[in-house]
Amino acid sequence: MAKRRGPPPAAEEEDWLTTYADAITLLMAFFVMLVSFSKVDLPAFEEAMAGIKNELGREEAPKRPMFTLAQNLNSILEEVQIDQDEVQTGFDSAGVVIDFESGSFFKPGSAELLPAAKKILVEIAYELSQPPYDLYFVDVEGHTDDAPINTPQFPSNWELSTARATGVVRFLIEADVQPERLKASGYADVKPKLPNTDLFGEPLPENRKKNRRISIRLHP
Repeated sequence: MAKRRGPPPAAEEEDWLTTYADAITLLMAFFVMLVSFSKVDLPAFEEAMAGIKNELGREEAPKRPMFTLAQNLNSILEEVQIDQDEVQTGFDSAGVVIDFESGSFFKPGSAELLPAAKKILVEIAYELSQPPYDLYFVDVEGHTDDAPINTPQFPSNWELSTARATGVVRFLIEADVQPERLKASGYADVKPKLPNTDLFGEPLPENRKKNRRISIRLHP
């Protein structure tokens, strides 16, 4: 006579495997994303890290220094005397970028900083002296429109854009930003944000105004 089989053993709790598998999947997706980047996009990297921490159930708020820096700079720009239509804060693949229309920094055809510009730069220099931003690099770019200039001091827009960028860098050094963190570049009119002219070659004054700018890029 066959023996009666007893009840099957109780299944072990394996809920932890589900959480573990989710975590491994997220980490794998994260590293695949990193490998797929030929150049790491830092703001996107911070977004990805924040998402992973949220999925893993971390209680502490994820650190996002690039976004915090942008918020701090926006607060500074709201306090200083500058037309908010003449400044724009955003991101690129390297870090935070602030675009100032040159009219808020210089007189037409000049590379001498206006008092309002100096006040802004002092505040930016102070922000960059605070951790973790005291190790950030600062790239300053000068840009013009396509209207030619020919003066004894500035034979072309190349000299004007370079002089404006180096003037900003020189002021930041005077505000105690370490010189090794700084870089100045002049691009004349070769990197416009908007077309300088329409399809018929007629100038677009508002676009030209946007293209005349100083760009300050802050990145680790």
